[in-house]
Amino acid sequence: MGLSLSARARGIAPSPTLSIDAKTKAMVSRGEQVINLSVGEPDFQTPPEASLAAVGAIAAGFTKYTAVAGIMELRRRIIRKLEQENGLRYEPDEILVSVGAKHSLFNIMLTLVDLGDEVIIPAPYWVTYPEQVRLAGGVPVILPTDESTGFKVTPGQLKEALGPKTKAVILNSPSNPTGAVYRREELKALAEVLRPADCYVISDEIYEKLIYGVEHVSIASLDEEIFRKTLVVNGFSKAFSMTGWRLGYTAGPKDVIKAMTSLQSQSTSNPTSIAQKAGVVALDHFDPDVVEEFRARRDYVLERLRGMPYISCAEPEGAFYLFPNVSRLLGGRYRGQTIDTSDRLCELLLEEARVSLVPGSGFGAPNNIRLSYAVSRVDLEIAMERMEAFLGEVER
Repeated sequence: MGLSLSARARGIAPSPTLSIDAKTKAMVSRGEQVINLSVGEPDFQTPPEASLAAVGAIAAGFTKYTAVAGIMELRRRIIRKLEQENGLRYEPDEILVSVGAKHSLFNIMLTLVDLGDEVIIPAPYWVTYPEQVRLAGGVPVILPTDESTGFKVTPGQLKEALGPKTKAVILNSPSNPTGAVYRREELKALAEVLRPADCYVISDEIYEKLIYGVEHVSIASLDEEIFRKTLVVNGFSKAFSMTGWRLGYTAGPKDVIKAMTSLQSQSTSNPTSIAQKAGVVALDHFDPDVVEEFRARRDYVLERLRGMPYISCAEPEGAFYLFPNVSRLLGGRYRGQTIDTSDRLCELLLEEARVSLVPGSGFGAPNNIRLSYAVSRVDLEIAMERMEAFLGEVER
């Protein structure tokens, strides 16, 4: 038998967002003036107080292994945050700090999911969810949503999808890629369906602070029964502009956290000691001006998009993405080239207009594209001008 990769490795689909970002950066390195609206990375700086804490940690020699689950100082600060901001009460052994929220989710999947187990995922979804389920040997069960439901799954959909093989349901509010936010009453209705179900709830709340005029509610806060079956995932990348620090966490049932910690001990061990010290301080230095700046950018881009031909766009209530519907563009032609899919549309926008966007196919929504407004207003203005000029040449 010849040498080969594992079936697991062969089956992994690369992240479309990171793939497009890599292609975009390669073009930029060649001197091409591309506006990159493809990646979910805030253009703000990490809170300086957090950076100084990291420098202080290095100077003090805090550069060794820590407890696998994270230093007690950070876990206790996370506990305080969850109680004060989300109405959730945990003990230190119910918190696991990991190498980013993506790592937290990966730990959850490998800890909970056995071969053939089903994980319910509303679409549009973050591209990594179904891939992580497959890596764990599970089966993603996709529930489609669209603009008519505000990109939110309904209790009826959820009830119909639940079955004897269901191990978990993923909820992401605010959502990547749509920016949709579940209201308290909507979560209560979903909880009514989930309460009798023999499954976990995975609540990805990484964008919770980036929310516009509505309330963020964690489904775990609704009642004790839902709390006991929910794993809350959060992190520092988005709200604190700490993408490269790789720091996230899970809060949940003690037995699950214990098993996840054992798993992590055999993969990464502890998260970076220096990043943990930065995280302790970052939680005290969220800048609300960031939210207002993102809101202003959202409003500007939304207005420009709605003025363009063939595009419609719902108004997101959180995160820093817009998710325009481009179905009326499909089948059109640009300079003799057919736009048959949102993937092809994004290819043409990158090659011809030098604007980098992500096709919705990777998110389970082939009629849409994702646009990140986590870049400067100047770049957004240039991108909108280029997109408008491109669309002006599309023939329908």
